[in-house]
Amino acid sequence: MSRDNQPISKVTWLPRDELKPNGYNPNKVAPPELELLKISILEDGWTQPIVINPDHEIVDGFHRWTISEDKDVSALTDGYVPTVMTEPSNGEHQMMSTIRHNRARGTHLVLNMAEIVQTMIEAGVPNSEIQARLKMEKEEVVRLALRVGVPHTEIVKNGEFSNAWEPSSR
Repeated sequence: MSRDNQPISKVTWLPRDELKPNGYNPNKVAPPELELLKISILEDGWTQPIVINPDHEIVDGFHRWTISEDKDVSALTDGYVPTVMTEPSNGEHQMMSTIRHNRARGTHLVLNMAEIVQTMIEAGVPNSEIQARLKMEKEEVVRLALRVGVPHTEIVKNGEFSNAWEPSSR
Protein backbone atom coordinates (compact mmCIF):
# COMPACT_ATOMS: atom_id res chain seq x y z
CA MET A 1 0.00 0.00 0.00
CA SER A 2 1.49 3.33 -1.00
CA ARG A 3 1.56 6.35 1.26
CA ASP A 4 -1.39 7.89 -0.58
CA ASN A 5 -3.48 4.75 -0.06
CA GLN A 6 -3.02 4.62 3.70
CA PRO A 7 -6.23 5.23 5.66
CA ILE A 8 -4.64 8.21 7.45
CA SER A 9 -4.20 9.91 4.06
CA LYS A 10 -7.97 9.96 3.68
CA VAL A 11 -9.29 11.68 6.78
CA THR A 12 -12.96 12.53 6.32
CA TRP A 13 -14.95 14.80 8.62
CA LEU A 14 -18.35 13.26 9.33
CA PRO A 15 -21.21 14.37 11.56
CA ARG A 16 -20.78 12.68 14.92
CA ASP A 17 -24.32 11.29 14.76
CA GLU A 18 -23.52 9.26 11.63
CA LEU A 19 -21.17 7.03 13.63
CA LYS A 20 -22.24 4.15 15.84
CA PRO A 21 -20.35 2.24 18.52
CA ASN A 22 -19.55 -1.42 18.08
CA GLY A 23 -21.05 -3.87 20.55
CA TYR A 24 -17.83 -5.43 21.79
CA ASN A 25 -15.32 -2.72 22.70
CA PRO A 26 -13.19 -4.29 25.45
CA ASN A 27 -11.57 -1.00 26.43
CA LYS A 28 -12.97 0.80 29.46
CA VAL A 29 -11.86 4.26 30.53
CA ALA A 30 -12.45 5.75 33.97
CA PRO A 31 -14.12 9.17 34.25
CA PRO A 32 -10.87 11.01 35.13
CA GLU A 33 -9.22 9.72 31.94
CA LEU A 34 -12.28 10.68 29.89
CA GLU A 35 -12.00 14.18 31.33
CA LEU A 36 -8.30 14.19 30.41
CA LEU A 37 -9.20 13.17 26.86
CA LYS A 38 -11.68 16.05 26.71
CA ILE A 39 -9.03 18.50 27.90
CA SER A 40 -6.59 17.09 25.36
CA ILE A 41 -9.00 17.68 22.47
CA LEU A 42 -9.96 21.14 23.74
CA GLU A 43 -6.34 22.23 24.21
CA ASP A 44 -4.58 20.37 21.39
CA GLY A 45 -7.39 19.87 18.89
CA TRP A 46 -8.23 16.62 17.14
CA THR A 47 -4.92 14.77 16.70
CA GLN A 48 -6.28 11.27 16.10
CA PRO A 49 -9.15 10.33 13.84
CA ILE A 50 -11.84 7.81 14.74
CA VAL A 51 -11.42 4.56 12.81
CA ILE A 52 -14.66 3.31 11.24
CA ASN A 53 -15.79 0.56 8.89
CA PRO A 54 -17.89 1.19 5.74
CA ASP A 55 -21.09 0.99 7.85
CA HIS A 56 -19.72 3.84 10.02
CA GLU A 57 -19.35 1.47 12.96
CA ILE A 58 -16.47 2.50 15.22
CA VAL A 59 -13.44 0.19 15.08
CA ASP A 60 -11.23 2.42 17.24
CA GLY A 61 -11.90 5.74 18.93
CA PHE A 62 -15.05 5.04 20.90
CA HIS A 63 -13.93 7.30 23.74
CA ARG A 64 -13.00 10.14 21.36
CA TRP A 65 -16.48 9.72 19.84
CA THR A 66 -18.05 9.72 23.32
CA ILE A 67 -16.24 12.92 24.27
CA SER A 68 -17.24 14.54 20.96
CA GLU A 69 -20.78 14.80 22.34
CA ASP A 70 -19.58 17.36 24.90
CA LYS A 71 -20.86 20.81 23.90
CA ASP A 72 -17.41 22.44 24.03
CA VAL A 73 -15.74 19.66 22.04
CA SER A 74 -18.61 19.60 19.54
CA ALA A 75 -18.37 23.36 19.07
CA LEU A 76 -14.75 23.04 17.92
CA THR A 77 -15.82 21.41 14.65
CA ASP A 78 -19.55 22.06 14.43
CA GLY A 79 -20.43 18.52 15.51
CA TYR A 80 -18.12 16.83 13.01
CA VAL A 81 -15.42 14.29 13.92
CA PRO A 82 -12.35 13.20 11.93
CA THR A 83 -12.60 9.65 10.64
CA VAL A 84 -10.59 7.18 8.63
CA MET A 85 -12.15 4.12 7.09
CA THR A 86 -10.81 0.59 7.16
CA GLU A 87 -12.43 -2.36 5.47
CA PRO A 88 -12.09 -5.42 7.69
CA SER A 89 -12.87 -8.61 5.79
CA ASN A 90 -15.29 -9.76 8.50
CA GLY A 91 -16.49 -9.07 12.02
CA GLU A 92 -13.73 -11.09 13.65
CA HIS A 93 -11.04 -9.14 11.81
CA GLN A 94 -12.71 -5.93 12.92
CA MET A 95 -12.66 -7.13 16.54
CA MET A 96 -8.98 -8.00 16.21
CA SER A 97 -8.32 -4.56 14.78
CA THR A 98 -10.08 -2.94 17.73
CA ILE A 99 -8.04 -4.97 20.20
CA ARG A 100 -4.77 -4.23 18.37
CA HIS A 101 -5.51 -0.52 18.42
CA ASN A 102 -6.25 -0.65 22.15
CA ARG A 103 -3.31 -2.82 23.16
CA ALA A 104 -0.82 -1.03 20.93
CA ARG A 105 -1.23 2.11 23.00
CA GLY A 106 0.31 0.27 25.95
CA THR A 107 0.37 1.55 29.48
CA HIS A 108 2.12 4.39 31.25
CA LEU A 109 5.13 3.00 33.06
CA VAL A 110 5.40 4.26 36.61
CA LEU A 111 9.07 5.24 36.40
CA ASN A 112 8.56 7.16 33.16
CA MET A 113 5.62 9.03 34.69
CA ALA A 114 7.71 9.73 37.81
CA GLU A 115 10.47 11.23 35.66
CA ILE A 116 7.94 13.42 33.87
CA VAL A 117 6.59 14.67 37.21
CA GLN A 118 10.18 15.30 38.36
CA THR A 119 10.87 17.36 35.23
CA MET A 120 7.75 19.43 35.89
CA ILE A 121 8.75 20.00 39.51
CA GLU A 122 12.24 21.05 38.40
CA ALA A 123 10.65 23.48 35.94
CA GLY A 124 8.65 25.02 38.77
CA VAL A 125 5.23 23.86 37.59
CA PRO A 126 2.81 24.29 40.52
CA ASN A 127 1.39 21.16 42.13
CA SER A 128 -2.13 22.37 41.39
CA GLU A 129 -1.35 22.71 37.68
CA ILE A 130 0.19 19.24 37.44
CA GLN A 131 -2.90 17.83 39.15
CA ALA A 132 -5.32 19.74 36.92
CA ARG A 133 -3.57 19.26 33.58
CA LEU A 134 -2.76 15.57 34.08
CA LYS A 135 -5.89 14.72 36.08
CA MET A 136 -3.89 13.31 38.98
CA GLU A 137 -4.70 13.32 42.65
CA LYS A 138 -2.23 15.12 44.92
CA GLU A 139 -1.21 11.78 46.45
CA GLU A 140 -0.35 10.36 43.03
CA VAL A 141 1.87 13.33 42.19
CA VAL A 142 3.61 13.07 45.57
CA ARG A 143 4.07 9.29 45.21
CA LEU A 144 5.60 9.67 41.74
CA ALA A 145 7.91 12.48 42.88
CA LEU A 146 9.09 10.45 45.88
CA ARG A 147 9.80 7.50 43.61
CA VAL A 148 12.52 9.46 41.77
CA GLY A 149 14.03 10.93 44.91
CA VAL A 150 12.44 14.34 45.29
CA PRO A 151 12.49 14.95 49.06
CA HIS A 152 8.97 14.92 50.53
CA THR A 153 9.57 18.18 52.37
CA GLU A 154 10.37 19.86 49.06
CA ILE A 155 7.47 18.39 47.10
CA VAL A 156 4.76 20.30 48.84
CA LYS A 157 5.10 23.70 50.46
CA ASN A 158 1.86 25.54 50.97
CA GLY A 159 0.23 23.14 48.55
CA GLU A 160 2.73 23.89 45.79
CA PHE A 161 5.96 22.30 44.64
CA SER A 162 9.18 23.98 45.64
CA ASN A 163 12.42 24.49 43.70
CA ALA A 164 14.45 24.76 46.93
CA TRP A 165 16.11 21.37 46.43
CA GLU A 166 18.93 20.57 44.01
CA PRO A 167 17.56 18.83 40.90
CA SER A 168 19.24 15.55 40.06
CA SER A 169 21.61 15.50 37.13
CA ARG A 170 20.55 13.28 34.29
